[in-house]
Amino acid sequence: MRVLLDENIDRLLKPLFAAEFVVITVRERGWQGKSNGELLRAAEQEFDAVVTMDTNIGYQQNLQAFKLRFIVIHAASNTYSAVAPLMPKVNDALRAIKAGEVLQVSAC
Repeated sequence: MRVLLDENIDRLLKPLFAAEFVVITVRERGWQGKSNGELLRAAEQEFDAVVTMDTNIGYQQNLQAFKLRFIVIHAASNTYSAVAPLMPKVNDALRAIKAGEVLQVSAC
């Protein structure tokens, strides 16, 4: 599964994704600064899932209109130390989610 890591998440988290996932950051793809709609339309052509910390994305976009899977991480901050403990849950969510779905991942 090809996963796009949103620019609001520390790129140093990439090694914490399971080996079955090919993770590419927005910056690596050269898409930094794109609006959410533009980013999602581009991502839909190359990726299977988007991992983000943008908790408002579901209010800003009709996510069910995309063939993508969305994982939204809820953490105290977007720092490595705040998100790293959630990565096993992120990996599990990526394994379970289907296209057009949104799953929330948090410490609770």
